Amino acid sequence: RRHQTALRYERDVEPMAQISGNMYRWEGGGGEEEGGDDAVVSEQHLRWAVWLVTSRVLTVQGEEGTGEAHRLMIPLIDMCNHDRASPHVLTGRAVPGGRLKILAGTNVEAGSQVNIQYGGGVAGNDRFVQDYGFLDTLDGGAAFGMVADALRGGAAGGGGGGGNAAEFGRRAAMSLSDRTAALDALGATTIEEDEAELETATGRDVREALAFRIGVKR
Repeated sequence: RRHQTALRYERDVEPMAQISGNMYRWEGGGGEEEGGDDAVVSEQHLRWAVWLVTSRVLTVQGEEGTGEAHRLMIPLIDMCNHDRASPHVLTGRAVPGGRLKILAGTNVEAGSQVNIQYGGGVAGNDRFVQDYGFLDTLDGGAAFGMVADALRGGAAGGGGGGGNAAEFGRRAAMSLSDRTAALDALGATTIEEDEAELETATGRDVREALAFRIGVKR
């Protein structure tokens, strides 16, 4: 995705920004690293915007009979963190004309955190590390196991997705070409080599990638 964002910036944003400095500008909130409060949009700005959309946008079905779907940024819902064991369910996304809401699966005490299952219980760590920047290491490594199952040609259903998983169905199976490419990439190093590199790696992206490789191999 980072490579695709760089290509998009070079193709669509940078040429227009060179023609007119007012075409694309970063306004407000930018510190020195972001080019100040009012600066020409950089590739880093575009990368941040892509991440924001990827990690927070929800696809919601339109009115019944229209066949439309809308990608929406919805305030408050994105404050819910991920917990695969959460009894609470985000529902209504896949029902035409449905009402988006979080159904409490148990009593919610004042001041307690409300979490949901990202991906409706059918997403694994391939999705989490790519779209959200974290790895789910709980529940016996279930989120790694879902990726391993997909690489073996299965379509993992996800642990205990409840109503939300029922809405979205099973995790789609990977194509043979995608599986082959992924297995070749994982097979390029041993788990011992990955663990040794993880001990000395410093960048967060690199450490997350290595932890992902190790988790899937195990």
